[in-house]
Amino acid sequence: MRSWFVRDEREAAVEQGGDRLAYIVVSYGLLLIIAYRSFVERQASWDLLALVVVGGIVSVGYRMRRRGLSRNALVLVGLTIAIAVVVGALGALGVRA
Repeated sequence: MRSWFVRDEREAAVEQGGDRLAYIVVSYGLLLIIAYRSFVERQASWDLLALVVVGGIVSVGYRMRRRGLSRNALVLVGLTIAIAVVVGALGALGVRA
């Protein structure tokens, strides 16, 4: 069956750009909600934080599967994970910088 709409590269790029912006808005919006709940309402927001983390994992996993990440990007992802683990461990131990 033929496609009902003929798409060119420009339309695909515009659609991907829109999806990227939507992902950024949702991710940072969730982080702001998490910060508000944590600091103002003194609530734990692990469920929302898990959505942000899983979204990032899915994005990186898709790019890795499609071989869309360069070696430099993989090093940056690994370095970011290592720093997050260290900061999380220090936070869990109650050490303040």
